[in-house]
Amino acid sequence: METPILNEHNKAEYPPMHTAEHILNQTMVRMYGCPRSRNAHIERKKSKVSYELSTCPSEVEIQNIVEAVNAVIQANMPVTEEYVKLSDVPAEVSLEKLPADASETIRLVRVGDYDVCACIGAHVSNTSEIGTFQLLGTNWDEERKSFRIRFKLV
Repeated sequence: METPILNEHNKAEYPPMHTAEHILNQTMVRMYGCPRSRNAHIERKKSKVSYELSTCPSEVEIQNIVEAVNAVIQANMPVTEEYVKLSDVPAEVSLEKLPADASETIRLVRVGDYDVCACIGAHVSNTSEIGTFQLLGTNWDEERKSFRIRFKLV
């Protein structure tokens, strides 16, 4: 199959950090039933993402998030991509972040059997290339019910 032309991407991610974001997103979805992050700032040195939650996670729950993310990273999962028509996107893949002018064919990025999402960013080829997920801190905004996680890779 010929590689389709995708919408132009507005920035170049650091592949290990961007792939770690995918794993963190799926971890939060699995642990809290929340949507993937809608607000993310992913950089080489440190990153931050925010999640809509009903309550602030406890310190034990926050440590469980870190441990779960690192367990996926240490599982040495392949990170693969595939191209599918919009009509063939699996039901578990949210398309709400797709731009209005998205092409008829999109790229799905899979982290082993742990995560799949539509994405045009740069990724590692195996989770073993990521390093260790390290928490830098968290913030809870009670008014917005928003939980922010700041992290880096070491």
